[in-house]
Amino acid sequence: MDLQFTSVNKVFETSFKKNWDRPALSNYQGVTLFYRDVATRIEMLHIAFEQCGLEKGDKVALCSKNQANWGVCFLAALTYGAVPVPILHEFKPGNIHYLVNHSEAKVLFVDESIWESVNIEEMPDLYVVVQINNFKFLYTKTEELAEIKAHLNESFGKKYPETFGPEDLNYYEDSAEELAIINYTSGSSGFSKGVMIPYRAILSNIIFAKDYAELPLTNKSEVVSMLPLAHMYGLMFEFLYEMSLGCHVHFLTRIPSPKVIMQAFSEIHPDIIIAVPLIIEKIYKSKLKPIIDRNRLFFSLPILDQFLLKKVRNELVTTFGGKFDEIILGGAAFNPEVESFFKKVQFPYTVGYGMTECAPILGYAHWDKAKLYSCGKCAPFMEMRIDSEDPQNVSGEVQVRGANVLLGYYKNEQATKEAFTEDGWFRTGDMGVIDEDGYLFLRGRSKCMILGPSGQNIYPEELEGVINAVTYVVESLVIDDHGTITALIYPDYHTAEMDGLSKEQLEARLTASLPEINKEIPKYAQIKKIEFLPEDFERTPKKSIKRYLYQRN
Repeated sequence: MDLQFTSVNKVFETSFKKNWDRPALSNYQGVTLFYRDVATRIEMLHIAFEQCGLEKGDKVALCSKNQANWGVCFLAALTYGAVPVPILHEFKPGNIHYLVNHSEAKVLFVDESIWESVNIEEMPDLYVVVQINNFKFLYTKTEELAEIKAHLNESFGKKYPETFGPEDLNYYEDSAEELAIINYTSGSSGFSKGVMIPYRAILSNIIFAKDYAELPLTNKSEVVSMLPLAHMYGLMFEFLYEMSLGCHVHFLTRIPSPKVIMQAFSEIHPDIIIAVPLIIEKIYKSKLKPIIDRNRLFFSLPILDQFLLKKVRNELVTTFGGKFDEIILGGAAFNPEVESFFKKVQFPYTVGYGMTECAPILGYAHWDKAKLYSCGKCAPFMEMRIDSEDPQNVSGEVQVRGANVLLGYYKNEQATKEAFTEDGWFRTGDMGVIDEDGYLFLRGRSKCMILGPSGQNIYPEELEGVINAVTYVVESLVIDDHGTITALIYPDYHTAEMDGLSKEQLEARLTASLPEINKEIPKYAQIKKIEFLPEDFERTPKKSIKRYLYQRN
């Protein structure tokens, strides 16, 4: 099955024209922009881009919390023919400097708080830095560029002396293999890989959601965006797909705690919910598990069991707004105990499978067709295989090819080469099997990424790099310890003893260093606990730690 390509930007143009007077983007409990407002702001930015000398294919970085103007700026870059580069706003200043420079961005949209923490001298190639919430120019490379903002309304008025209407939209017409987005997999120079997403991958994901996923969304639908827009999962399925239809997207604009999320759901009543498993698991553990444990006897009686399960299901549906078709979970494995219970009560959830490199969808099945512990079937316009002699029974690496697959890693030929097999299949790094009906079951991740509480990617190697720099640390291993980030440390007991420190004194000293370690780490990746190993980690012949021996989830 081949993808019949049509311009992604023209899809957005058509949607904007059709939904001109409908609400588009809202900051929760704040401003609402209609599609006409979004289109007007995009056009203003297009004029500014042109006057700044921005060319097609130039990079535009965005580093801000989720908000309506984030969506405006992203679409302005895309529909101009520039390449948006989303950067997670929780990254440290040094990480932001690195990603702006590595991507060769010429424009940077930022929150004011981020601007206060970064150093413009560390980003010498930027033309302009723009405050994202009000489009104020915070920095311009030349005086001439500063004048652009001062006369922008005048420039807009000259171009559209009468009115600006849907007939004036004429967005950049993209092609299938053209670079659309650079999405970085992490923040630091040692581990960052800039995933080059082509337009065909965006279109393929949009068509998947529209024609194959059985999502009942229309231009009258409401969606709550709570995942980071700097990651492909939230970007694609809480924003870009919705914009292609004319939906109304509500940005939380604050930390997506369960309390805030539940309040937003009760007020907005979303038609679909995109989430990470942790949100569901927290609700299960805090609200449902105590009830189940107290009433285990009643749940074992057939008549009462059915009554109680229906009651639990109805209460859950109400908790999530009462109107949604299904909850789509992705980004990490679902806790088997929780998944089994939700399946038992026939709660409308499904677990999908994807990754940044595939923009992101790889596997999915609608909730009423999903199999327990599976993450669905191979997405349309894609092929999937298991690198195993017996792919139904013996785990092997999941490998894919098709329309969703990345072009490669930006300015990293070695990583690009290593990501593909000799016959051209993309290596996901995940292990699994595919049953006789085509359902994928992941058996483990060969990659070590930990999913943060709000969908952020946490790479243990980066945290370990900080820990290993502490005096008397020989080696460390960061693990997801049932939802808590724990550092396993093998200390240099011998050297410490030579320096007059007892075992107890050394461990106390290293424990006391935790606040300093966490200062170097984003808030979502904070290490909560340190444990000490009496001897070195078990290692492979290459001297790498056998990570799988120490996992607890």
